[in-house]
Amino acid sequence: MKMNRRNFIVKSFFALLGLFLFDIFWFEKYVIQWTTYDLSHSDSKIKIVQLTDLHINKLKSFHKTIANKINQELPDLICITGDSVNNNKGLPVLNEFLDLLSKEIPKAVIMGNKEYAGKVNINSFRTLIEKHNGQLLINESLKFSRANRNLLIIGVDDYLGGDPNFTNASADYDSSAEAIVLNHCPEYSDEIALLNEIQKVNIKLILSGHTHGGQITFLGKAFYKPGGSGRFLRGWYKLNDIRMYVSKGIGTKYIPIRMGCRAEATIFYV
Repeated sequence: MKMNRRNFIVKSFFALLGLFLFDIFWFEKYVIQWTTYDLSHSDSKIKIVQLTDLHINKLKSFHKTIANKINQELPDLICITGDSVNNNKGLPVLNEFLDLLSKEIPKAVIMGNKEYAGKVNINSFRTLIEKHNGQLLINESLKFSRANRNLLIIGVDDYLGGDPNFTNASADYDSSAEAIVLNHCPEYSDEIALLNEIQKVNIKLILSGHTHGGQITFLGKAFYKPGGSGRFLRGWYKLNDIRMYVSKGIGTKYIPIRMGCRAEATIFYV
């Protein structure tokens, strides 16, 4: 039977609509984009996986896929840069997710604005992270050694809900080490760069999240950016001589879709 022009247009429209809805409600949310960047200038590379903005409230199959990928990659360190949970109800689910990851992999974790907004019990959160070979860094640092190299992992408190203090967080800096700074809200990174003119910390990289990369974008423009994003959206930035990466993150918030902004996890060689 020959299809007339009107039927062809109608069927094409609904086919495209179906593909669009599949993309924004499923593909961009659950098929994680793994990006890899090599910033090392040495044969002794340290491999870091960044996860951010999990907003986890239910363990889903794509979380298991993320965990399997990480266990296959077997990084030297996992950095979780805020908004892991939205409230205390998310802690048992985060525990389930972390149970899927190899306990051999150390983890450095910071607070995000949602942990503060949801009044997450910090002691319970800290205990949970420590159970999984991790450390919660709130204006604190962690000395990390691998492959005959030393790194200082500096975790600053959240810019919106907490009291970020880069000076205190980097107090244990040793001039023989390079530093990785974990900073949830990228807007505070301008302050870090300014303070570091005095601190003189050898910052290799700042890792941020929070923005969701815009979550819903069109032609690279975000419809909405949360407070604390500042002039940053996603990808690479340079603050004086400091490189910063703003991840698009894993989860969603408020509207359960992603458009032009696929969920992301990142591997760095430093």
